[in-house]
Amino acid sequence: MPTLERISVALEARSYDVVIGTGLLEQAGALIDQAFGRPRRAVIVTDETVARHQLPRLLQGLGQPAAVITIPTGEGAKSWATLQQVVDQLLALPADRGTVVVALGGGVVGDLAGFAAAITLRGLDVVQIPTTLLSQVDSSVGGKTAINTSAGKNLVGAFHQPSLVLADIECLQTLPMRERRAGYAEAVKHAALADAPFMDWLEQHGVRALEGDADTLARIVSHSVATKAAIVAADEREADRRALLNLGHTFGHALEAETGFSDRLLHGEAVAIGIGLAFDLSHHLLGCPASDAARVRQHFAAVGLPTRISDVPGAPFDADRLIAHMAHDKKTADGKLTFILADRLGAARVVKAVDPVAVRHVLVS
Repeated sequence: MPTLERISVALEARSYDVVIGTGLLEQAGALIDQAFGRPRRAVIVTDETVARHQLPRLLQGLGQPAAVITIPTGEGAKSWATLQQVVDQLLALPADRGTVVVALGGGVVGDLAGFAAAITLRGLDVVQIPTTLLSQVDSSVGGKTAINTSAGKNLVGAFHQPSLVLADIECLQTLPMRERRAGYAEAVKHAALADAPFMDWLEQHGVRALEGDADTLARIVSHSVATKAAIVAADEREADRRALLNLGHTFGHALEAETGFSDRLLHGEAVAIGIGLAFDLSHHLLGCPASDAARVRQHFAAVGLPTRISDVPGAPFDADRLIAHMAHDKKTADGKLTFILADRLGAARVVKAVDPVAVRHVLVS
């Protein structure tokens, strides 16, 4: 049996393991039963694309029949309408308090299925099985669930921790290169905000990971999960330190909103551009070395990620419209913008009441 790594997310009674390895879908039934201490009735929520590639493996690995709820592929599925459809199907089965929702997919599936589990029968257990690099290194860990609305990204949701996360590295082999790169941006984010030595390592090995080397991918997932698990354990509901995980996201979410949460700009691509802009703003406001922004952008470019707003189809965008999108960011307090900025690479902090004039300067530079 392949070697499995377990990383604990320590949240007292809500603690759970993130299991990282290969062949986890084939072992899913045993691992889920082990996590709960007894067999559980599973309902799988997945999307149309993941269902073609990974669902047969999971169904075989569960070792028992399971209902399947399939949603459309893409960010557009994180909507009120799709949420209602999933909840209605759960109730129609009917699900009960002994049902576990198994989220098989990327960040969209994980966010939507997790939110549906949080509100159905006032809370069903959920197991996250992330199938993209982005969801394995970031979104499947920490219990954030949400949908998008016309007001912005992830503004309606709940904190609902999973009972188990299974990160099967084999799932990453079927990802298109664009999706793999987008997920990689979130791994760079973890290095940029708190771990400069990890940035050194990524610069040496990132290309190999994106080419599909399983051992390198596993190390990136493991390191990123350990970083996030420690932050979540210290600040589960983003009262303080957990906000650091939003480095680049205030800019990135604004760009996603301006492009209609469409395939014109994937979340990880928006984050890559946003991290560069955050370092520009850090240089302008905090004196962060300009070379740090250049270094981050150089690495993103080296692995094929966009680095500037001009790289986005449909650019340029009106700076004031982007700032208006930022006003809906969850970190905004008393109507004033909050950003995650850095004194240097690997040393990020929360900066409140940022002057929109400074933000505009960065956007138009």
